[in-house]
Amino acid sequence: MNGKLTITEKTGKTIEEAIELALAELKVSRDRVVHEVLEAPSKGLFGFIGSKLAKVRVAVQPINPVEQAEKFLSDIFKTMHIIVAMETVEQDDHVLINLRGDDLGLLIGKHGQTLDALQYLTNLAANRDAESRSRIVLDVEDYRKRRAETLSRLAMRLADKVKRRGERVVLEPMSPQERKIIHTALQSDSRIVTYSEGDDPYRKVVIALKR
Repeated sequence: MNGKLTITEKTGKTIEEAIELALAELKVSRDRVVHEVLEAPSKGLFGFIGSKLAKVRVAVQPINPVEQAEKFLSDIFKTMHIIVAMETVEQDDHVLINLRGDDLGLLIGKHGQTLDALQYLTNLAANRDAESRSRIVLDVEDYRKRRAETLSRLAMRLADKVKRRGERVVLEPMSPQERKIIHTALQSDSRIVTYSEGDDPYRKVVIALKR
């Protein structure tokens, strides 16, 4: 919890009151904690002699970033009134959430810009209070895979053009992920060099002959 208090013990006239005091101290909602009753309240003799307060131990449950991401997305889709199935797969260095459904083009946007924005917001929501970060990658009906294949073919065609004409080619502005696809596709070509120029979000890949 990044240095935040994660467990506390509180007393109150009732168990519920003790829990509420603990929640106030921990600064979390009820659904984020588990509690243990250490002492049940009792009124004692004649209703006041030897009476005991309730005592509880309340602990904050660790946040699962993937579950947070899925909940965040579910809330968005519910607000948009669209039905989306989520397939979650753990990869070596990230967690892939592939979104499937009918007419989900609105979640992709031009060249994946909407998808990238949704992915950014999902990562913020998933890791906001998490003890350890998880990198969430969003895809829609395997769009990113198809886009990567398209960009790789484009890179090859443009590299051939550069070799024939001897003139460099400047591509349209791309996200860092898409620029990496171009660089990777041509990194083994001994006659070609690629580099990026400009500032985001207008940064572009340049394909040129190696000098």
